[in-house]
Amino acid sequence: MNRREFLYTGVAAAAVTARAADARAYASIPGANNRVGLGVIGLGRRGTIVTDAFVQDPRVQVRALCDIYDKQVADFQQHFKEHVSAAETSVEYQKLLNNKSIDAVLISTPDHLHVQIATATLGANKNTYLEKPTVHRWYERDALLKAASSTKAVLQCGMQQRSGAHYMQARQEIFGTQKLGHVVFARAVWHNFPWQRRDIPELPKPPGLHWDLFLGPAPKVPYETSRYSSWRSYHDYGNGLLADILTHWADVAQWMLNDSNPATAAALGGDFQLRGDLTNPDTVSAIVRYHNWNLNFESTVLSVRDPHPTVFFEGTEGTLDLTREGYTLTPNSGNPVRVVATQSLERAHTGNFIDAIVQGDKVNAPLQAGLAASVPVMMALQSYWTHKIVARDELA
Repeated sequence: MNRREFLYTGVAAAAVTARAADARAYASIPGANNRVGLGVIGLGRRGTIVTDAFVQDPRVQVRALCDIYDKQVADFQQHFKEHVSAAETSVEYQKLLNNKSIDAVLISTPDHLHVQIATATLGANKNTYLEKPTVHRWYERDALLKAASSTKAVLQCGMQQRSGAHYMQARQEIFGTQKLGHVVFARAVWHNFPWQRRDIPELPKPPGLHWDLFLGPAPKVPYETSRYSSWRSYHDYGNGLLADILTHWADVAQWMLNDSNPATAAALGGDFQLRGDLTNPDTVSAIVRYHNWNLNFESTVLSVRDPHPTVFFEGTEGTLDLTREGYTLTPNSGNPVRVVATQSLERAHTGNFIDAIVQGDKVNAPLQAGLAASVPVMMALQSYWTHKIVARDELA
């Protein structure tokens, strides 16, 4: 390791130490019950990953679980057997919201249920950690804005990069001082999602799966195994790569460049390998134009080698390769500077959410950021489905 390459752990370690001190202080408050009671709605892949971060925080106690499939509940309980043995379980989330011991709720359901459930959690004055994307359809924002403005509950959107110490460092030290000069391109790439390209045999609906609750506000259709277990492939329940991945990378680019006002967007793609009754593309490219820079996005669920998911900024004075694992700044003149990050973004982001509840800190990804990240996504989606270039004021 040379003098220009170092391990970026100091800020992260300090944050962990500070949170531990906060936890000790919180535990000493009379009537605080020593813990933030957490309810988890949606116990699938993302619910498991984010809950794993929550349970590592000594201020959190998981007190309620909700899912529409009994097997998923059982698997979740087994995975977290040391943390959820006393947690109440339910099929309908309204029961969880009636539990007075619940202070905060993690919403990690399929995308089409996000706003419906988030408006209910906020309406019940429950602090809410809402997985991205913040909205599934653009018109849903009005209901979410109304719910958020009518409560004092904390709302954190699930864009965990915003709690990353090295992302904050890059924003301050590189973009804050214009080390890249005029950034012309932000090139965002992320491929290879094996859980979305499975061959799924059609099976009868499990008796413990409540299909009507899964559908929620989506069109009422008969049960199909792939619609449940690979819901991200269906436009009714998710927006595919343009929501799953572009949401994160557009947020990073807009945040770093302090510009959340896309002018136009165009997207092309298709099912280049996957077949069957799938509606979202397996491969997509999008260009989002801002006032004086372009966001170029590429992603596929297919097994295209991609060991380095990144937002790569190209400026007149240098480049920045910014990933979840760190960054490399390469100036046009001078030696590259490499920062390696070992911080868990999930733990940092859930920790920031608990800090906001316990000690009144600001969340790093408020609703405004979640909606701002949704704008280029929704423009690209509208372009893909209409086969037209979409301007910001044409977003429906």
